[in-house]
Amino acid sequence: MKMKKFINNPENLTQELLEGLVLSNPDIIELTDSKLVVNKELKNSDRVTIVTLGGTGHEPALSGFVGEGMVDISVPGDIFAAPGPQACIEAIKMADKGKGVLFVVLNHAGDMLTGKLTMKLVEKEGINVKKVVTQEDISNAPRERAEDRRGLVGCVPLYKIAGAAASQGKSLEEVAAIAQRFADNSATLAVAARGATHPATGSVISTLGEDEIEIGMGQHGEGGGGRMKMKTADEVAVIMMDKLLKDLDIKSGEKIMVIINGTGATTLMEQLIVYRKCHKYLEEKGIEIVARAVGEILTVQEMAGFQMFIARMDEELVDYWNAPCRTPYLTR
Repeated sequence: MKMKKFINNPENLTQELLEGLVLSNPDIIELTDSKLVVNKELKNSDRVTIVTLGGTGHEPALSGFVGEGMVDISVPGDIFAAPGPQACIEAIKMADKGKGVLFVVLNHAGDMLTGKLTMKLVEKEGINVKKVVTQEDISNAPRERAEDRRGLVGCVPLYKIAGAAASQGKSLEEVAAIAQRFADNSATLAVAARGATHPATGSVISTLGEDEIEIGMGQHGEGGGGRMKMKTADEVAVIMMDKLLKDLDIKSGEKIMVIINGTGATTLMEQLIVYRKCHKYLEEKGIEIVARAVGEILTVQEMAGFQMFIARMDEELVDYWNAPCRTPYLTR
């Protein structure tokens, strides 16, 4: 696939996209000299705060969800690359307002290494930090080996729920427990119809035949072993939903969240058609959708496909999901 993107010098991608994000949302976020994306209301916060890290190239995630009611500081790495621990330590120190810091890390090798080093160093300095890891991709490991599962779009609803709990004055221990409960009851499965290119190098991220899709595709083109011929939206929705329901052992009468997350080149039309089938299929099974989202939340450049996310919900989690927030790409 030949790369065709509206960019300038590839070496400046991260800086320029972060500047664009902040310049287009000047009343919500600001950018530090060390490339931290910061909630402008952080200085007035008297609560638990939230820090996250991750590579750029997945916009609007992760930095597009910095603001009141969600993330307080995002620590961006270069395209598809984790930042170093020093930037995370700086962010945690800046975020700490005396009530503790929740540190959210997606389960990818570079992010996890940075996360572990960061925790060792901040604990030595006596900062009250708790780490929650999102690891909800069901395609590459069974639930009993959840520590091997990749973190996909599930980080974003977790930011929302943890951010609402923090805004309501919960302690760090309470916020971390709520976030962990949500993470433990989450599952994601991705499908790709076409791969992407790395915007800095032009290298191809996964290759699929013209009539092929892959169920279980990772965030950066990692294979999931589910390659098959192209199917209809309804067929793919049922295949994926059945796997997710089985993984979480969701039964009739339960309440769940459903997110259809476009990965960059799948139209909203297609995403809505997939969501329609999910809604009808779950209704037939007596499973109620009590929280939902459809759209591009965490993308992989121009990868065509989507991530289907579900989570077991209760009244408390629904209230946190519906609570007010104000970020560049989610406002309630």
